[in-house]
Amino acid sequence: MFEMTEFSWSLAAFVFAARMTDVSMGTVRMIFVIAGWRWRAATIGFFEVTIWALATGGLIGSVTHPVMLAAYAGGFASGNLIGIGIERRLALGFRMVRVVNTDLDVDLSARLRGAGYRVTRVEGTGRDGPVEIAFAVVKRRTLPTLLTKIKELTPKAIVTVERADSVSAEALGTGMGMKQRGWLGGVRK
Repeated sequence: MFEMTEFSWSLAAFVFAARMTDVSMGTVRMIFVIAGWRWRAATIGFFEVTIWALATGGLIGSVTHPVMLAAYAGGFASGNLIGIGIERRLALGFRMVRVVNTDLDVDLSARLRGAGYRVTRVEGTGRDGPVEIAFAVVKRRTLPTLLTKIKELTPKAIVTVERADSVSAEALGTGMGMKQRGWLGGVRK
């Protein structure tokens, strides 16, 4: 019923690639928006919407053709997958880790401090008695290492992780101001 010419296949491939690119950029842009990086978000947004306009323009003339619609939708879906992958690789920002340790034979806070983490310890009472509550703020990219260490030391501990919106550099002991140098190296949020 529908006959695709060679040019149309090329256009479908272009629409797919453009949507994949602009949606990936949109994911990264949103990370920058959430982090408060206005100029970075605006810069990516400029290129993102330019690519989106080109992709949409390529679709307009063939909007009823199923291959073109599939290319547009497939590019969108692929862009989401790629954008999430990029976001994970960048691992920007900080995380607050809260650990409730019921095994008081293990001084988790001291052990984590010995491993180089800055940890605050609070004594608490849980359902079954006394507990140690340890708090640590870490760079997101170091989170997997910390979680592995906690699991090794206290496998039955309750661990929660949440995004830390604002972290003072002094609290982390970095000796740096709120921003590092470099376009992607900021630590503001």
